[in-house]
Amino acid sequence: MAQARKLISKDEAKPPLFVGLDLGGTNIKVGVVDDEGRTLSYLSFPTEVERGPEEGARRLGEAIHAAIREAKLSPTNVARVGLGSPGTMDIPAGKLVDPANLPGWVDFPLRDRVRDHCGLPVSFANDARAAAFGELWLGSGRGYQSLILLTLGTGIGCGIIVGNTILDGAHSHGGEFGHSIIDYHDNARLCGCKKRGHFEAYASATAVIARTQEALDAGRASSLSRRLASGAELSPKLVAQEAEAGDALAMEIILETAAYLGVGIVNLMHTIDPEIILIGGAMTFGGHQSPLGRRFLDRIREEVGRRAYRFLAERTVIDFASLGGDAGYLGAAGIARSDYRHHRP
Repeated sequence: MAQARKLISKDEAKPPLFVGLDLGGTNIKVGVVDDEGRTLSYLSFPTEVERGPEEGARRLGEAIHAAIREAKLSPTNVARVGLGSPGTMDIPAGKLVDPANLPGWVDFPLRDRVRDHCGLPVSFANDARAAAFGELWLGSGRGYQSLILLTLGTGIGCGIIVGNTILDGAHSHGGEFGHSIIDYHDNARLCGCKKRGHFEAYASATAVIARTQEALDAGRASSLSRRLASGAELSPKLVAQEAEAGDALAMEIILETAAYLGVGIVNLMHTIDPEIILIGGAMTFGGHQSPLGRRFLDRIREEVGRRAYRFLAERTVIDFASLGGDAGYLGAAGIARSDYRHHRP
């Protein structure tokens, strides 16, 4: 679970300073961050995707300047901006290709247009990889050099860092592990991308809802039926509430999700061999603060122990992420900081 955000004053800040942007389909999160990763200001704005990419780039530029003003600074005090965006994307070219969360923002040179609107150099990154970098720099991955972050939400985001370097891949698609195949059969579960058998079709929040509804439709007894009949909306949060209240089906769904995650994690371990794998996003069932969250994590670790090479299972750390929704803007600022230190254009 994320810690409460603490802001520092400009007098406390250690320069150079950076702005981190986390662009989502619903909101833009932006913060001014110092060289030690401490936040001077934080703001959130609606993305308003339907107004198009050029208007979006203008709004991102405005968000940057608003965060700088909120920190009582001027743009000359900021060394660089980091922008984390959902894919698909061409990172070297600074372009969005056809991002599912930003419909209509096709083949748009987002990095350069944001740079034009804010007047500062901009580093461009995938949002999940930016969040992973945030956890490596400031969160649960601090002190490690190789890390994988899985973010559980509507889909499954994934960021991979090896040797302190983000794995973007030759086509800016490194880390799209949510769309790895864990079931090759023709009747495998359908992913949101309309392909079958993908990891996120089994272990995402969307999958939890779908699998729960299928069980209820098949006549499985559950207190969830009463909650839904009284007007509640089926969600992972509702499933968690009923699991905590002792409902057998709800607990079965959550532990089955953990088992699917364990299978995916073993594939990552055997391919990447990271020091630590973190679980974050909206669906951690309370994380370490909740008995259900701890049981969820224990079940993931148990499945890994069953399926992974013993040497890897014993040495790879599996834990919850700690930065929550702040990981994206903090990681984006951290990427800008890294580019600044390495004198990248």
